[in-house]
Amino acid sequence: MSLHETDSIVSLDILYGTQRGWLQGWLWRSLGCSQQAADLVQDTFVRLLVRGQPISARAPRALLVRIARGLVIDHWRRDALERAYLEALAQLPEASHPSPEVRHEALQCLERIAQLLEGLKPAVREAFLLYQLGDMSHAQVAQTLGVSSRTVERHVASALLHCYRVCFEGSQ
Repeated sequence: MSLHETDSIVSLDILYGTQRGWLQGWLWRSLGCSQQAADLVQDTFVRLLVRGQPISARAPRALLVRIARGLVIDHWRRDALERAYLEALAQLPEASHPSPEVRHEALQCLERIAQLLEGLKPAVREAFLLYQLGDMSHAQVAQTLGVSSRTVERHVASALLHCYRVCFEGSQ
């Protein structure tokens, strides 16, 4: 986002001082937890700091909401992943439960996979996951989804290309 010459900019410390309370209230209404809201307020301002771009004084709340909304979505996704992972662990015998360190690493991997698959269309994601994780052939995935085997091949190839781009082209 480029600023027009006539736009005034606001410093991050002024923005923090004037908008932190408002943003925390907005996040609290979204999350229902004051501690999580406070954490995401800090994360929002850290994102602005790392971004290193001038902040227009014209609509700073819109920028804060856009960043905070993305963080809330990430929070909900992580929470859902963690619940699903813990539910799966509960099905295992207690002796098979991994250490807290391994659980933490597994959750981080699951979060990264979710981020990789985030931009895919639902049909493409489902075909890809059935093929990669469901130990199914293209024909089996096609039968399960009610599409042609060629469609599954295209979906899987599209998903692989998407993941490649996210991993390698996005990091440059």
